[in-house]
Amino acid sequence: MDLIDRNEALALAQGRHEDPFAVLGWHEGRIVALIPDAERLWVVAEKEVELTPVSNGIFVGNTKSKVYRLRAQNAHGTWEFEDPYRFGPVLGEIDEYLIGEGTHRRLWQALGAHVITHEGCEGVHFSVWAPSARRVSVVGGFNNWDGRRNQMRRRGATGVWEIFLPGLSVGEAYKYEIVGPDGSVQPLKADPLGFGAEHAPQTASVVRQLGVHGWADEGWMTRREATQNIHQPISIYEVHLGSWRRVWGEGGRPLSYFDLASQLIDYVTDMGFTHIELLPISEHPFDGSWGYQPIGLYAPTIRHGRPEEFAALIDAAHQRGIGVILDWVPGHFPTDDHGLRRFDGTALYEHEDPKEGFHRDWNTLIYNYGRREVSNYLLANALFWLEEYHLDGLRVDAVASMLYRDYSRPQGEWVPNQFGGRENLEAIEFLKAMNAQAYGGAPGIITVAEESTAFPGVSRPVHEGGLGFGFKWNMGWMNDTLRYFSRDPIHRRFHHNELTFASSYVYSENFILPISHDEVVHGKGSMLGKMPGNDVEKFANLRAFYAFQWAHPGKKLLFMGQEFAQGREWAHAGELDWGLLDHPAHAGVQRLVKDLNHLYRAHKALHWGDCDPEGFSWIEPDDADRSVFVFQRCAPGEAPVVVAANLTPIERQMRIGLPQGGAWTEILNTDSAHYGGANRGNLGALGAQAQPWSRCDYSAEVYLPPLAVVMLAPL
Repeated sequence: MDLIDRNEALALAQGRHEDPFAVLGWHEGRIVALIPDAERLWVVAEKEVELTPVSNGIFVGNTKSKVYRLRAQNAHGTWEFEDPYRFGPVLGEIDEYLIGEGTHRRLWQALGAHVITHEGCEGVHFSVWAPSARRVSVVGGFNNWDGRRNQMRRRGATGVWEIFLPGLSVGEAYKYEIVGPDGSVQPLKADPLGFGAEHAPQTASVVRQLGVHGWADEGWMTRREATQNIHQPISIYEVHLGSWRRVWGEGGRPLSYFDLASQLIDYVTDMGFTHIELLPISEHPFDGSWGYQPIGLYAPTIRHGRPEEFAALIDAAHQRGIGVILDWVPGHFPTDDHGLRRFDGTALYEHEDPKEGFHRDWNTLIYNYGRREVSNYLLANALFWLEEYHLDGLRVDAVASMLYRDYSRPQGEWVPNQFGGRENLEAIEFLKAMNAQAYGGAPGIITVAEESTAFPGVSRPVHEGGLGFGFKWNMGWMNDTLRYFSRDPIHRRFHHNELTFASSYVYSENFILPISHDEVVHGKGSMLGKMPGNDVEKFANLRAFYAFQWAHPGKKLLFMGQEFAQGREWAHAGELDWGLLDHPAHAGVQRLVKDLNHLYRAHKALHWGDCDPEGFSWIEPDDADRSVFVFQRCAPGEAPVVVAANLTPIERQMRIGLPQGGAWTEILNTDSAHYGGANRGNLGALGAQAQPWSRCDYSAEVYLPPLAVVMLAPL
């Protein structure tokens, strides 16, 4: 024991040493190594030297060579390897400074696991933020999950730990073993910035290499900014990748990213949608969370393939002119032991006080947005998806839960802000910073808020005092419209305002009209199931609903399966009921949605004014007795489109106002036999006379089929 201090040796062997790099490795001609399962150990350099065993796997010896390898021997054999403790630090001073300041915009390039060549050796550099830890080790199959072997180097006051492990490569599973400030060993932790993960129920991170995919989407990226703005058509198909389709010939597995790159993108393109929106694909342990309780914010889920295969899916979409939006969850995280909860033995990412740090609705934890490193972690994650995977937008989940400290909390169970109010000022500043950095760092992207309150300026720029989102889901329109259409038509005349009220605020934000997964789960049934009447009337109501949605101001979003009138509630463990398309009524609804998408894109009047008040005006908003609605959509220098809805099962032969005279064509009729209707209409065309009617100088007699929407455009 004279070769090394007894207490120091014991601390190393027990994994309690405060600074293992100060002892292990080469120092002034002496080498100390900790190889617990070795019986003999040699330094392999210009001159081979056998080291002296001290105790508990510690070996000591002398050599002049700073560059060397180690060769170990025990009863099972001999193996040779590089000593991680002979390598210097990888992180530079600028990285340290930016991490400490909480302003490292590309944090993923510094932290996480990176395959690199360091001081002439290939291996993996690991780095993690754990400021209150006494010791952090990388563990995996490469060291028998033994936390004594690869104890990391502490990088000063930043709280970052790092180590370079030569010889490791892509595909290696690993976790961090952390000793907390009280000396207790924490549950093994996945990497907060891990780029890959094991298949559930296994929970380790997996070394993956970024930048492997060769992108071929330059054309899309160049025109994206001109494509994704308030005056362009945006029609979104919301998808849960695991249950869209499955491969039943292979045990019912979900489609791979490669499968989806052809099947899903072909389908979406044919249907005329402009975008797909993916329910969260960040790695998550529980299938039943649908991705909304993520553990690996920087890892595309392995359920469908490796990260480079996810990149190939995005590339395939772009090459077909389809944008991709990702559901992003910065509002909360699960309490799984291998996740962020008390990561270094303290409330690191979350608040210590459950009144601030625990979501009662979801049994999840809330990020401490006021801690600069935590905010940095999330801000960098937004840029990570936009830059590394060329995603075209982020839809931010549960924004309302972030904005208010008393969200879903009774009096006395929440902590007011510094001014005594209910607003979460730190979360508000975080959202502003996220939007500013996203739009500044990735031109042409869009951000979307799922925000269900009347918080002002959600989709107004940060420099104008807003939160900075590009769009906001119109939850008010969704609730009112679904409520109206679910009513028996005989009662609709008493609730006429449920369809007209939205026009009073429709331009207060840049809205998306969402019929999302939330409307077809948890006992809510399907869209078809919400409609009243017999089977024929249910389908007619649903067709009218979709036509009204596509005609109303606001971008469009529809959850998968509803485009062909899925009959049952969505279930994440199966797949959509594609067999329903063998039935004419379901196939007709699918044809209608397809035609609505193509009309929406082809007629500028139907999309230009989605977020501009010049794009909409009422012609007949007050005909409650007949449950008839007539309005027009407009665009500068373009022909208008007039939309007439008859939402009772009674045929209407009536006069409606039109903005100009001459011939008009029926560009859509939801009662068409092509869509499963009875083929009642105006024989495709009608003529407008100079007879003033309902705010218009011209008018025409039209036939409005029961429970139907008709769209007219001048010839």
